[in-house]
Amino acid sequence: MRVAIAGAGAVGRSIASELIENGHTVLLIDKAPGAIRPERVPEAEWLLADSCELSSLEEARLDRCDVVIAASGDDKVNLVTSLLAKTEFGVPRTVGRVNHPNNEWLFTEAWGVDVNVSTPRIMSALVEEAVAVGDLVRLFTLRQGEANLVELTLPAESPYVGKPAGLIPFPENCALVTILRDSQVYVPTPEQPIEAGDELLFVVPAALEDDLERLLNPASHPA
Repeated sequence: MRVAIAGAGAVGRSIASELIENGHTVLLIDKAPGAIRPERVPEAEWLLADSCELSSLEEARLDRCDVVIAASGDDKVNLVTSLLAKTEFGVPRTVGRVNHPNNEWLFTEAWGVDVNVSTPRIMSALVEEAVAVGDLVRLFTLRQGEANLVELTLPAESPYVGKPAGLIPFPENCALVTILRDSQVYVPTPEQPIEAGDELLFVVPAALEDDLERLLNPASHPA
């Protein structure tokens, strides 16, 4: 894939390095001359430009990009970049970094954002995950709030410990997408049993989060 990243700070460079390592072509864009440091990620393309300017994005040839990641430290910049990428260049996938939690509600399809990544939410989620086995933790909001990526570490007292995933009556439109166990990633199949301590990642509508948590950890919702 060809990926453009608006914001060549520490976050943007880290994303670029990871994507390049995975075989993707990356363009880093930043309007600050001091941020243009090709020696930090020599395998990337670099462009000194303002990602909020249409002419700059034309120069970056965003119409050839599969993904645009708005990763600057300014939420206004990330919103405008996402909107232009989606509406003016038809980029198939946009990802917007949310720096301030009060702005998270803006990062929706209305502003051209397919996926928002909230740094404050992720940090708080990691804290919650560390102290609360069996509690459902929301990681990302997807597609204008219609569904969320959530995590639940299965407690030993769950009635579904050892049961095949295909026999668990998950709520409608709830999908188990990944099982993390002993530092290994498992793609769930109907025959795959879930075990105590598994980190389960789901895509689930927000309205059904409580139902999912109640199903897997009844103790979290006592009658």
